[in-house]
Amino acid sequence: MTSPQQQPEPHDHAHGPDHGHGHATGHGHSHSHGPAAPVSQHLRKVIAAVLIPFATAVLVGLVVLWPGGTPAHERTGVGFDRQTEQGTVVSVEQVDCKDVNAAQVPPTGDTSTPEGREAVNAQQGQCEKATIEVTSGAEKGRTFTEIVQPDAPRQLHEGQGVVVAYAPDAPRDLQYSVTDVNRKLPLTVLAGIFALVVVLVGRMKGVMALISLAASFLVLTFFILPAILEGSNPLVVAVVGSSAIMLIALYMCHGLSARTSVAVLGTLISLLLIGLLGSLFVGWASLSGNTDDNTGLIHGLYPDIDMSGLLLAGIIIGSLGVLDDVTVTQTSAVWELHQADPRMGPRALYRAGIRIGRDHIASVVNTLVLAYAGAALPLLLLFSIAQSSMGTVANSELVAEEIVRTLVGSIGLVAAVPVTTVLAALVVSADRPGSDAGGQPRAAAVRGGRRRRAK
Repeated sequence: MTSPQQQPEPHDHAHGPDHGHGHATGHGHSHSHGPAAPVSQHLRKVIAAVLIPFATAVLVGLVVLWPGGTPAHERTGVGFDRQTEQGTVVSVEQVDCKDVNAAQVPPTGDTSTPEGREAVNAQQGQCEKATIEVTSGAEKGRTFTEIVQPDAPRQLHEGQGVVVAYAPDAPRDLQYSVTDVNRKLPLTVLAGIFALVVVLVGRMKGVMALISLAASFLVLTFFILPAILEGSNPLVVAVVGSSAIMLIALYMCHGLSARTSVAVLGTLISLLLIGLLGSLFVGWASLSGNTDDNTGLIHGLYPDIDMSGLLLAGIIIGSLGVLDDVTVTQTSAVWELHQADPRMGPRALYRAGIRIGRDHIASVVNTLVLAYAGAALPLLLLFSIAQSSMGTVANSELVAEEIVRTLVGSIGLVAAVPVTTVLAALVVSADRPGSDAGGQPRAAAVRGGRRRRAK
């Protein structure tokens, strides 16, 4: 018969050989998602000795670099640097393109060029004459007309919300023009669906993940971007801001525990590696960071910004999200392996954890490369149309930036796996928690429980 004193034993030693697989798995799950197992006082001191100075340095960096706000500048009216208002399409009517002079045919009548052919086609079709009402700003209620050619990629329809650009220095009839459609409603609905799915599936963890996501955007919006615009070194700002985001997100989502602290250390080491490699290869490859209209506009408005440093900052911030995933996963894997078999030493834990990490490496690297290739797909298509060789394509600064960004980020992600696995294996195997609820040392209780069950 089993005495009453032995009843709690299955809970304390759920991984013993006489328990069913389902029970063992359930116990492991509770450790993974419930309160973290306590760690020894000595181990807490070691972790605190590393993380407290780091967190203090991040806080000091935030205070020192905190911007006073986005510096003011005179609008150029170019690209995104235009004054915009909201508008609504009041009516749309069909008109002959030739009557509204929608396109000018070259004086020579030459249609051999793409521009000439487009002009002729535009004059032969039916255009749309849209009446737009401005619904925001000082001239709310004012209307203007917009001619939409039949082959235009963006067609307008009655009742549609649009974004209109305002040029105060232009003639009155040309002050307003449609620059885009208003997508706030579909984007808001999609964001609501995303938040709902995260909360339904993740429950409290999902709620904390959404809160940490909001905090990350606050750091990005109110610290990183204005600090760079004020002239602070983009690389230093990115390191401080990314570290703050990392501390907030990891501890908020996964709790203040040794497991989370190991993930933070692994992420920090990997971020430093990415920063060093990025600095080396951005300089060696002579990447200016000024490669398109948007970066050119930024450099024109704020010439003191270090554009290559801005490129480095983007590499670091872009790698942070995937780094968190890798380090948390590896740390949790090592912790679960230790709970499944407390007799495993650091060497065995590392070997088992790195086997899991290799699968993660393969999927993460593939994800990064495909993500960057997808973002640069229009550019790659242009090179394909021009029938450029792969060497020529890779050597162009636009593509070279993406190559450096992808490979440096991937090296940091790959390195995060063994680094985090080593840290987790050393920490969890060195852990000697205090007594359990009955006053018996936990490690001894585990061994004693096994001996009793083995009998």
